[in-house]
Amino acid sequence: MQFSNRLVHSLRSTNRKPHEYGFFMQFKASISSLKVAWRKDPKLDQAIENDKKWKQCARVVKEVLNEPGQVIPLHYLEKRRERLGLQVKIKTFLDWNPGLFDLYLDRVRPKSEPVSFVRPSERLRQFLEEESRIFVNNESLLVSKLCKLLMMSKDKVVSADKLVQVKREFGFPNDLLVNLVPKYPEYFNLIGEPGEGKSFLQLVKWNPEFAKSVIELRAEEESRLTGIRTRPAFNWKLPPGFFIRKEVREWIRDWMELPYVSPYDDVLHLDQSSREMEKRNVGVFHELLSLSLYKRVPIPILGKFTAEYRFSNAFSNVFTRHSGIFYTSLKCGIKTAMLREAYKDGELIDRDPLLEIKDKFLELLAEGHKQKDELLRLQREMVQKDMEMMAVSNNDLDYQKCEEEEDAVI
Repeated sequence: MQFSNRLVHSLRSTNRKPHEYGFFMQFKASISSLKVAWRKDPKLDQAIENDKKWKQCARVVKEVLNEPGQVIPLHYLEKRRERLGLQVKIKTFLDWNPGLFDLYLDRVRPKSEPVSFVRPSERLRQFLEEESRIFVNNESLLVSKLCKLLMMSKDKVVSADKLVQVKREFGFPNDLLVNLVPKYPEYFNLIGEPGEGKSFLQLVKWNPEFAKSVIELRAEEESRLTGIRTRPAFNWKLPPGFFIRKEVREWIRDWMELPYVSPYDDVLHLDQSSREMEKRNVGVFHELLSLSLYKRVPIPILGKFTAEYRFSNAFSNVFTRHSGIFYTSLKCGIKTAMLREAYKDGELIDRDPLLEIKDKFLELLAEGHKQKDELLRLQREMVQKDMEMMAVSNNDLDYQKCEEEEDAVI
């Protein structure tokens, strides 16, 4: 099922009036009355599952890098295994992922017995240098993303601590507030001290070039290519075999005909329960997911910004109510909002330039696994050679024994 501009125009041509739809009067008073059953989408779930292993490795790397001197005793790291989500012992994890860390002996205290310590490998340090280069090359993209997050907020101010908490979701560097923000005083003003829960990032300058959503830019591009004015509209598509009730389909058809509300427009005049506000909220979620690295964000993380973006307490229902635009995955024990149009057969269509960092990290892991496989191959060859030598030696002994027995008989 797919709603497009062509379909919307065809719906207009029927000239049916709102009161002719039995559903219209039923749902006009309360949008929350719309109930759409959740249904699993295996391909989108698999997209999350595919990233599970390397993200686990990234969590362990982050844990070590955050330690003073970027070193930590092995048994200290073992105590944090449950928090890191590891199902195996740290030593086993390191054996499975060679190339990330080096193990060496040192003392925790001057007179204590030496114990195993973990530190980044030379290969990991080279990756970190490459990561810094990628951030520098994409600095303009990072600035525009940060401006957009502020421009969509109610007062053009967002908690700095919350931004730090979601930096991984949007691809921001660890030194976001320390280095990136101070470099652009024409855009950003940091209020308070980060880490104390009372620091805020304020937008200084409104850039009209940033105030266009992905949907608006897409409509402009389509108009340029076809020469026909295209109005901004959501792509609405369900996977094969997914059905919703007739009255809900009709409500969606009517809702899709409403004018698009840009997430960068001032909507203080809109009623929180109106269909227009629903249009705006869907637009904000669409834009937030579009700005994210993987076009998906855990719903609890989005919930941190209910005040900044004027979300209702029941905001998560939007994702199931508009299941042709979004998908809610339950993978890994957490609800994740995903943008359907961003994926094809479980793979991202348009990749964020910052995903080059992920690619480099996967290369690092692959090199480690290749090195491990080569080591295992050499070990197997050595064992095979030892067995062959033992067999030859045993044959020689048997031959010598036979000769001795023959000599004894003679």
